[in-house]
Amino acid sequence: MSEGAIQRPVAGVDGCKAGWIAVSRTSGEHAVARVFPTFAGLLAALPADAAIAVDMPIGLPAVSSRGGRGPEALVRPLLGQRQSSVFSIPSRAALYARTDGFTTLDAWYAAHREASAVARATSSPPRGVSIQAFGIFSKIRELDALLIERPELRGRVIESHPEVAFWQLNGRCAMELPKKIKGRVNAAGMEERKALLARHGLARGFLDRAPPRGAAEDDFLDAAAVMLVAARFARGEAICFPDPPGTDDHGLPVAIWA
Repeated sequence: MSEGAIQRPVAGVDGCKAGWIAVSRTSGEHAVARVFPTFAGLLAALPADAAIAVDMPIGLPAVSSRGGRGPEALVRPLLGQRQSSVFSIPSRAALYARTDGFTTLDAWYAAHREASAVARATSSPPRGVSIQAFGIFSKIRELDALLIERPELRGRVIESHPEVAFWQLNGRCAMELPKKIKGRVNAAGMEERKALLARHGLARGFLDRAPPRGAAEDDFLDAAAVMLVAARFARGEAICFPDPPGTDDHGLPVAIWA
């Protein structure tokens, strides 16, 4: 069955500047891309049986070990030069060290230092939190709280990672080119991924269009890639790392799907 043969509604989701970008598709319909300010709003806009793969950690450790959770340690060696895109997830305590809003840059940096201190106290060996990782803490907490509050979602909202998704689409070979170089879009790397997505059933015209307002081009392609993971999950064909998934202290599954 081709990647394009989808029966159940599916969506791939990535965080973006305006909230969350979802690329979704149902049987017989073209893929659509939309941006939602909240994950709850995204869920409300999709069919109740949609399988959803999201590029965001699900399941948080009490203590962060060397290399991160089991999923990170398992997928990183698969990705060659792209393995730096998989960052280690800090402890739940570090992620929830500060949950208030930040009205000034100084307050934001102070919150980062506090989260890093908690992360070092709850990791072995001690490890702080990068600025880049801290930047998505609020989205990790948003998804975490929703899955704790609504346990029925756990069977259809799964964690994925775009470079692991591309690895699977590419015959289980890592992508040769990076999507970005020094924080700027790498056109050749984006083209490599667009061509791969097109070979797996997504219309090239769809992939070439500008992303929805509030999302970047790489967010859009990442959401498209993990949508195909959701499609394999819906068909019972996806693989997960580890297999079977682990669980965190709140019963949330801990696995990266591809």
